[in-house]
Amino acid sequence: MKTNRAKVSSALLAAALMGSTLVGCTGGGKDGGTSSSGNDGGGSGKEVTLKILHNWNGSSAGDVDLTPITKAIQEKTGVNVKLDYTKGSEVEKVNTIFATQDLPDIYTGPAWGGELDGIIKAAKEDQLVDLSGKLAQYPNLAKGIKKENVPPALYEKAIGAFGDKKYMLYQNQPATDKDALDWLYGFYVRKDIADKIGVDPQKVKTKDDLYAFLKKIKDAGLKENGMPVIPLGGFHNGWAVGIGSTMFYGSNYVDKGDGTLENVFFTKAYEDYTLYYRKLLSEGLLDPEAFTQTDPIANEKIKQGRIAVLAAHYPAILDASKDYVKAHPGSDYIPVGPLERAGAEPNRPADLAIQGNNVTVITKSCKNVDAALKLLDFLASDEGFKLVHYGVEGVHYDMANGKPVAKKEIFDKFAADTTGKQKKNEGFGIGFESLTGPDRTNSLGGDIWMDQDRMKAMENARKILRPNGIKVISAYNAGDVITKAPNWETLKPSMDKMNDVWKEAIFAKSDEAALNVLNALRGQLNKMNYPEAIKYVNDNLKGKEVVKVQMPN
Repeated sequence: MKTNRAKVSSALLAAALMGSTLVGCTGGGKDGGTSSSGNDGGGSGKEVTLKILHNWNGSSAGDVDLTPITKAIQEKTGVNVKLDYTKGSEVEKVNTIFATQDLPDIYTGPAWGGELDGIIKAAKEDQLVDLSGKLAQYPNLAKGIKKENVPPALYEKAIGAFGDKKYMLYQNQPATDKDALDWLYGFYVRKDIADKIGVDPQKVKTKDDLYAFLKKIKDAGLKENGMPVIPLGGFHNGWAVGIGSTMFYGSNYVDKGDGTLENVFFTKAYEDYTLYYRKLLSEGLLDPEAFTQTDPIANEKIKQGRIAVLAAHYPAILDASKDYVKAHPGSDYIPVGPLERAGAEPNRPADLAIQGNNVTVITKSCKNVDAALKLLDFLASDEGFKLVHYGVEGVHYDMANGKPVAKKEIFDKFAADTTGKQKKNEGFGIGFESLTGPDRTNSLGGDIWMDQDRMKAMENARKILRPNGIKVISAYNAGDVITKAPNWETLKPSMDKMNDVWKEAIFAKSDEAALNVLNALRGQLNKMNYPEAIKYVNDNLKGKEVVKVQMPN
């Protein structure tokens, strides 16, 4: 999920230096990897520019080309970084760059789903640099992909799937238990709207409660700027309005009742989930544009005060609503629920797959692999991690009692800026966070930029949504195992249609038509040997602990 899915911030970092700059291994490497001047990051004294694709839709830069953090990275490594960003589908982007050979020097993107599948495919096609012979020189990178530091399913599927060869680096896996980050995915309602319709959001527990809650908001006829308030909305491409699925089924692969697994797409629970969302859409309770809009459009609706309930992780909601809340005190988004969870006992902790969120690779188009590795190894060091997350010591923060403390004037400047541009202009949240190795945020000093109001809101949401705490999932995920089935390449194109077909179904004119849409793809999957693939999954997971209940994170 995009994360889940925790959405990682990013930004453009224009190539900066003037005069004697560089060439290096930017896309295509037409210069053969030589550089015109400066330092090539590999020790020859030549400058080099590396193009990094940050494959996260919604990531962006600030208003300046060379930020203080970027400049400090350049001074440490001799590498000028040019960040590029994805606008639109991350899966489409990763497939397109390798198909067209419009390649960056370094790629970093989601460590799951179709994005990861695209990287695995590129490795099989020999489009990535095998790092195995060089990792001994870069200890921070080598440590990050040791088997014990990677979730077992991901190691088997990707990181360690190529024998002695190593193509992928792994980012943001919690270094310790206290570094595990819960993004607090959920439904959040504007407090003033909940008050207006007289409903306590914590009394909303079931799927029926949620439907009634949204209907009451619609029936209230609320307006903002002369336009009706939309009961339920999300961000780009529908992120993450579909998280209500957890009220219908525990995970994407469910127990059929005989101990074997089935993809939830084939189940009655999935039909119920689909028809529930079709009902929300047909009755005007869910924003019909949610599945096609961009983040800027979604954010504009939120800034206009037009979305009553948002579904996403809490940091994204707090960021997006900052302007409106500042102008309209009391309109903060607060948690709804906690909602019922299919297959989970009432006292069960929230099952979260807290793990890293990015894989990073060096493409065969990169002509200066040593410079790329030097850059990545520095970013993965404690020094690099602190530079990216806390800034330049003495400029952005000072050390006190062994811990970083934000400079007051910098903290106040960031806190007063509702656009987030001030932080990006210093180099925070522009993409480097996706390249800093294991997550050590709490180990190295915590989030020094979180203001008291935000911290209070997060803690309040945590108390409400996690009354039983959390449980970090370490079991095998059937979704990873099925990609190793012998007929996977034949089956995958049909499996990839599930989300699009679900969207088509919820926009169908009737429940019957919606079910027909689901059944058509089910038939296609069976023709593409899904039964053989799920048998492979069950055979390979027999006797192993398998994920059967999971919350988005």
